[in-house]
Amino acid sequence: MKNCIFARIKNLITMENNYNKDEKQSWDIPENNPNNSSSQYRPDNKKIVSGILAILVGSLGIHKFVLGYTMEGILQIVISVVTCGLGGIIPFIEGIIYLTKTDEEFYQTYQVGRRPWF
Repeated sequence: MKNCIFARIKNLITMENNYNKDEKQSWDIPENNPNNSSSQYRPDNKKIVSGILAILVGSLGIHKFVLGYTMEGILQIVISVVTCGLGGIIPFIEGIIYLTKTDEEFYQTYQVGRRPWF
């Protein structure tokens, strides 16, 4: 049993070493071309993470920190403390808005355009 596992691991390592990094494979992620405006995979799109964090723990402002809005994250924490948690409705609405936007809209609005609220 151990020999079989080691043989498979050795085979995978050999396959990895033989992989030609310059040759584009069909399973590779497409390159992010800023000149191409069509929707494509963006490794830095934080839509799902930000939306879920905003809905679940939005009053802590974590979704703002994930998007890089430090001042707005701190402000969200202050609002939640001052209003005894009632300020948590704002990130709940934001989370719904984040999740209902398309990937391209979210990326352009909150990551490229740097729109901090709603």
